[in-house]
Amino acid sequence: MPVALCTMSHSPLMGRNDPAQTVIDDVDTAFENARTFIAHFAPDLVVMFAPDHYNGVYYDLMPPFCIGAAAQSVGDYGTEAGPLDVDRDAAYTVAREVLSSGVDVAFSERMHVDHGFAQALQLLVGSITAVPTVPIFINSVAEPLGPVSRVRLLGEAVGRAAANLDKRVLFVGSGGLSHDPPVPQFATAPAEVKEKLIDGRNPTEAERNAREKRVIDAGRDFAAGVATIAPLNPQWDRTLLDVLASGYLEQVDSWTNESFVEQAGHSSHEVRTWIAAYAAMSVAGKYRVTSTFYREIPEWIAGFGITTAVSIDE
Repeated sequence: MPVALCTMSHSPLMGRNDPAQTVIDDVDTAFENARTFIAHFAPDLVVMFAPDHYNGVYYDLMPPFCIGAAAQSVGDYGTEAGPLDVDRDAAYTVAREVLSSGVDVAFSERMHVDHGFAQALQLLVGSITAVPTVPIFINSVAEPLGPVSRVRLLGEAVGRAAANLDKRVLFVGSGGLSHDPPVPQFATAPAEVKEKLIDGRNPTEAERNAREKRVIDAGRDFAAGVATIAPLNPQWDRTLLDVLASGYLEQVDSWTNESFVEQAGHSSHEVRTWIAAYAAMSVAGKYRVTSTFYREIPEWIAGFGITTAVSIDE
């Protein structure tokens, strides 16, 4: 059965700290093109790779990867809350293939996901329940992180599983590109913050609002040039886009975790979701990137990208 791909940046600051209208119009056009691409492909199943931002997965148990057989959106930053329409049978099929491929992956019958999943589903297919989904969490912020090569192998295993599902599968990667938002680092966090990183589930409304306000304020400071977070790196972003489009994904195996942070900020590791999605796509053979959008958007603290791709014979 055919497969297709869409990768996209997400940002909780969309609609809260927006750039000039011309930039918003460009982003809206790119998303409309992606939605048209997806509607034309008409997927039976979305297999989504996305990170978490200490809203659903915490240091009390932090897996490098986790496949959800059921998932609930926490509804942060105004995203849709509630259960995703998860294809449980497909999730088990994917998990079995990944494990038999020698890639250790956790499995959840009660996964909690945040805007990394929900915003992408809403923007691309309309809601968190519009298309049956298999959510795959990739740890992208909580150190220590495994090597990028393992992410590629995960994606390839997922691609092999998708080939056996007898469904039209859309691979989605949600995250990145270069960005360094104010996500706390466990090693340097104060004791009270560390406790929240270990288990911060079910925050009060006041706690959620305060956390979101800190991120919005950081976006405003960053756009004004007075923030202390790392700058965006368009050159690094475009290099990544070129590598993904080339099909020679083994190139990323030599990229060290430290180089991600040094060149593109702590949360640039979210591009692991893109790498996994493209690796899954590669299992079907050579692919062709059909559209690429990229824009630096300081107001959203994001090197912001959207790509789509199909197999060469499509």
